[in-house]
Formats: sequence, structure tokens, C-alpha cells
Amino acid sequence: MALEHDSDSALALAVRAAGSQSAFGRLLGKRQSVIFGWLRDDRPLPAEYVFTVEEATGISRHDLRPDIYPREEASRDIGMEGVRP
Repeated sequence: MALEHDSDSALALAVRAAGSQSAFGRLLGKRQSVIFGWLRDDRPLPAEYVFTVEEATGISRHDLRPDIYPREEASRDIGMEGVRP
């Protein structure tokens, strides 16, 4: 079984959403072996691919790289306009 089926990481979810490690690699212009290495070593998705992967797979940037896009930031972006105390 492929590594992405053994993990619930956001990267593994994105690979499954793409269909396979090879398909995910094509999306990013990377070889399947590179994707396999990221999964095997439990590495985070490199930052330069976050928006591409989010758009293609629907996996949120906040899940793909919470160290760069924390959820608190998402809440602040929504704002509190029109909310009365």
C-alpha cells in the first residue's frame, strides 16, 4: 500500500486527492520519488507549493502548513464588522 494511505497528514490527504504520488508530482513538476520521500520522511509540503496544492486538491493551506498559515490568522482575516458587543 502507498504511504499516503497510511497517514492522515495534510500532505497525504492532498496526495490522495490528486489520485496518486505520480499525479501529485505532475501537479508540482516533481518526480514521484520526491513525493515519496516527503511522505516517507514526514516532511511538510514546501511553502512554494501550498497555494497550488490548495487550489488543486481543496486541502486548506491552514492544514498543509499550519506553521506558516495558522488558523488564528484566518479568524482575524474574517473580521468582526457589523458585530455589536
